[in-house]
Amino acid sequence: QVQLVESGGGLVQPGGSLRLSCAASGRTFSTYAMGWFRQAPGKEREFVAAIRWNGGSTEYADSVKGRFTISRDNGKNTVSLQMNSLKPEDTAVYYCAIDRVIGRWYLSPQVSEYAYWGQGTQVTVSS
Repeated sequence: QVQLVESGGGLVQPGGSLRLSCAASGRTFSTYAMGWFRQAPGKEREFVAAIRWNGGSTEYADSVKGRFTISRDNGKNTVSLQMNSLKPEDTAVYYCAIDRVIGRWYLSPQVSEYAYWGQGTQVTVSS
């Protein structure tokens, strides 16, 4: 069974930074794309960023482009999300997820294209 465990969330002031991490086990991590999503209260889960299985390509939601950076370490089975210049509207529970399809080159922003999810980590941006 695949297990994804996020960490690194917390409370930060506007303009601050946080780094989220996701540790994966139970699947050949290095052969699957990984994604980060977020869900704010009363809203649907939305795409934040994704990275190809080999780290060779990334995609970002327009709302975070230029502020967030996704990366992965296949040797440690981890994927990270560096979040800079945080805004109150970034407040949400952040989830990492693993692609449904092995070795896919296309990075999907669709929730339905990811097979397993972590439990989420809360990020609150407030002064």
